[in-house]
Amino acid sequence: MARAKKDDNEPRLTREWLLPAAATLGSSVRAKGIMLETRAKMPLALRKAVDVRAGAIVLSMPESAAAEFANAASIVETVLAGAEDQKVIPREIEDILGIKTAERHRWLKDGRLISAGTRTIKLRGRARKITFHVFDPRHVEDLLDSGVIDDWREQDAETARENRRRAAWQRKLAKAGKAAPEGDGERVELVGWAEFERDGFLR
Repeated sequence: MARAKKDDNEPRLTREWLLPAAATLGSSVRAKGIMLETRAKMPLALRKAVDVRAGAIVLSMPESAAAEFANAASIVETVLAGAEDQKVIPREIEDILGIKTAERHRWLKDGRLISAGTRTIKLRGRARKITFHVFDPRHVEDLLDSGVIDDWREQDAETARENRRRAAWQRKLAKAGKAAPEGDGERVELVGWAEFERDGFLR
């Protein structure tokens, strides 16, 4: 306890690095991700000396740790030099684009979101590992600038409406088929069937 009190009162060395918009893409989640990537490069004893505040990476250590401070500052600068190219992870892309997890999965599956590969991590305190897709920051930036997300949502809504119409028609066909006399070999004619075939909804 006495040691902690001494550290709290000791003058500190502090340095800040502003995170450029090209690195964070306007996302506080992305800014935190860059900070966590910086911590991951640090020796374990120095990790808590790094934090993110108001769009800046902050390094703060006691003056007595000047050598460690210099080493940590060098690590921060190295990470930040490549921050704009750091791959975007799922929670970051959802925050940047303002999308839901279900949308991310759907658009990744149909190719609208382009994966830049996968990353596997081990969850803290657990033996299980998880693998997830990551994204190129320039691809994410292009999507953000183009405003295409609203178009994708409208496309999805139209697809959902069309699927509901098809399902309703299939149920109508099934019901009509059950109502037809067995063994007469005649085709059941439904009102509007010719127009339906012409439009090709079942192709």
